[in-house]
Amino acid sequence: MSLLKDILYKVTINAVVGSTNIAVHTIDFDSRNIVENDVFVAVRGTITDGHNYIDTAIKQGAKAVICETLPTNLNAGVTYIEVDNTNKALAIMASNYYDDPSDNLKLVGVTGTNGKTTVTTLLYQLFKNAGYKVGLLSTVKILVDDVAYKATHTTPDSLTINKYLKQMNEAGVEFCFMEVSSHGIHQSRTEGLRFEGGVFTNLSHDHLDYHNTFAEYRDVKKSFFDGLGKHAFAITNTDDKNGMVMLQNTAAKKYTYALKGYADYKAQILENEFSGLLLSIDGSEVWTRLIGNFNAYNVLAIYATAEMLGLEKVEILRLVSELQSVSGRFQYLVSDEKITAIVDYAHTPDALKNVLETINSIRTKNESLITVVGCGGDRDKTKRPKMAHIASELSTKVIFTSDNPRSEVPQTIIEDMEKGVEPQNFKKTLSILDRKQAIKTACQLAEAKDIILIAGKGHETYQEIKGERLDFDDFKTVKELLKQLQK
Repeated sequence: MSLLKDILYKVTINAVVGSTNIAVHTIDFDSRNIVENDVFVAVRGTITDGHNYIDTAIKQGAKAVICETLPTNLNAGVTYIEVDNTNKALAIMASNYYDDPSDNLKLVGVTGTNGKTTVTTLLYQLFKNAGYKVGLLSTVKILVDDVAYKATHTTPDSLTINKYLKQMNEAGVEFCFMEVSSHGIHQSRTEGLRFEGGVFTNLSHDHLDYHNTFAEYRDVKKSFFDGLGKHAFAITNTDDKNGMVMLQNTAAKKYTYALKGYADYKAQILENEFSGLLLSIDGSEVWTRLIGNFNAYNVLAIYATAEMLGLEKVEILRLVSELQSVSGRFQYLVSDEKITAIVDYAHTPDALKNVLETINSIRTKNESLITVVGCGGDRDKTKRPKMAHIASELSTKVIFTSDNPRSEVPQTIIEDMEKGVEPQNFKKTLSILDRKQAIKTACQLAEAKDIILIAGKGHETYQEIKGERLDFDDFKTVKELLKQLQK
């Protein structure tokens, strides 16, 4: 049990009804989980408002309620705390409840449109290979040193973050690498955490269904760096036009990386093949199994971060050469028929363009590039025609299909995409609603030395259709289908 007044430390409070000098059990923002002596935090979500469940939480035993608006009828024996922002209050309370776990390790946040998962996962891998105990909070999974947990969001809710950070403390973890999404920043999920550093990868078209404008999306990302303290470092990609914007108001020590312009950390691509990249980083050559220009940026961000965290340059280069590619990020196989199949998470226009341009820079143009791509339902609709335009411009053949249609009609999503196809590219395109059938068709169309790109879902092992999650793995599917065609 903890005292409510201790959990409320540093929370800005507007009004208190009742006593804060009471022992409480735990905190939750889901009324269904509340039991005797718990604290219920009424969070306003995008779908439901926790204020509608205050009475339910009290009936289930809530001893205290944190809310933005006090209820009309107040229950005797229950303490009510009014705050301006319950998301922010929840994050600070979570950190207090779990004894400020971010203070006891070196936590690095990585934000940007693309590259967050790759950079965080490879930093985890690099520091593990260097002999440290390491934590990871990513889209793909949560790792407490060697113990893996399933991830449900890019940036988990603040209670989940602090719970796992506390477990990391108990496991003796020294470094933790965390994806920081724009949703997570906007919803104050990272409030109250002490970051050792922040990394900015890039900014392109995404999440405008949530943020409304690109400027708002950019400024939310920037606010993460605004919140870093003097003790921290901030590393930004200056080849991105928004790179320096991120550092405008930060108190952190500022560092830059780039392939093109001037920067503190510089790299040059010497060789770019399907087997990997040969890079020159600050005058030293290093071979990596990662592929493509976008991964050269990721490697440079990893290199800069590792040096900021105290590793020696020669040691970092050795560890970079040992890195393995991340699941669903330019993951490829070559069939017995010499057909190359690539699975990538590219689900934004910029990411898709990067992957296709990388493939085109490596291939000889004597082979076909067949792209299978869809767009998610109930998400930013404005990127659909852009992605279709990019796919049809940069591929020999394109098959539009379902991604995660969610509650939307798959055919409607594909029709939105088709609006972006230029007349001269119409003959390049096919539309096949069933994703497995679309991948099968790509395999049937492919000949020896051709390349198939399956974009959009990457590491995901499901399809979300009409509220139901169905098993589906792009990499397993294409591997099985290519095997069947060889028989």
